[in-house]
Amino acid sequence: YSTFGQRAYDQMLHDVCLQELPVVLALDRAGLVGEDGPTHHGVFDYSYLRHIPNLVCMAPKDEGELRHMLYTALREKRPVALRYPRGSGIGADLSEPLRVLPVGQAEVLHLGRDVNFLAIGATVHSCQQAAAQLQEQGIDAGVVNARFVKPLDRSVIRLLAERGPLVTVEENVLAGGFGSAVLECLNDQGVARSRILRLGLPDEFVEHGAYALLLRKYGLDAAGIARQAAEFLRELLPE
Repeated sequence: YSTFGQRAYDQMLHDVCLQELPVVLALDRAGLVGEDGPTHHGVFDYSYLRHIPNLVCMAPKDEGELRHMLYTALREKRPVALRYPRGSGIGADLSEPLRVLPVGQAEVLHLGRDVNFLAIGATVHSCQQAAAQLQEQGIDAGVVNARFVKPLDRSVIRLLAERGPLVTVEENVLAGGFGSAVLECLNDQGVARSRILRLGLPDEFVEHGAYALLLRKYGLDAAGIARQAAEFLRELLPE
C-alpha cells in the first residue's frame, strides 16, 4: 500500500535507487481510500518519492493506462514507482495492445482557451467532468494528463503556463507534492507563476469516510474542481 511505503523509505532510497536497480514499486491504494481510515490514505507518496534520484514516478488516469504503465515500468530496467488507487476503474477500454509510454511525456487531452487543468492519476477523470461543467458556464477548460510526477514534461508545463491560467490537481498533500513540483519546474525555467492554482489535500491527516464524501469535502470531486477553477478565474478578471 502507498501509505506503508514510508516504512520502506530507507530501502527504496539506499537499496534500490542509489544502486539503480530494476525494481518496480507497485503502490496500491494511492490517494484517498475512504473507509480504510486515516492510517490508510496514500496521500504522501508524491512528496516522499519525487526527490529521490534515479526514480521514475508515474500514475495512470484509468485502468487502461495502468496496463501500459506497468508494461513500460517492467521494460525500463531502472527504479520505477507506479502509483494507482483503490477501487474499481472508470470502465476504460482494456483491449488495446500493450505499448511502451514515453517516459516523462504528458498526454494533452484538450487545450482550453480560458483555463487548463494539469492533472495526475485518478484526478484526470474528475477534471474532464469539471471541464464539461465549466463549458456549461461558457468557460473553455482544457485537460492535460501529466502521467509522470518524475520526470515532468517540462515543455508541456511551460506551454500551459504561458498559455494562461493553470490549475494543478492531485490526490496528495499539497506540501511537496505534484503541484509543488510544477511550480519548481516553472521557476527553474523563469516562467511567471502568478496564475497557477494548486488543488490537493491540506496539511492534516484525512479522517475516515466514504471516498465520494472525502472528495467533496476537500473540493476534489468534479463539482469542487469546477467551482474552485471558476472562482480562480473570477479573481484574475481585474488583472
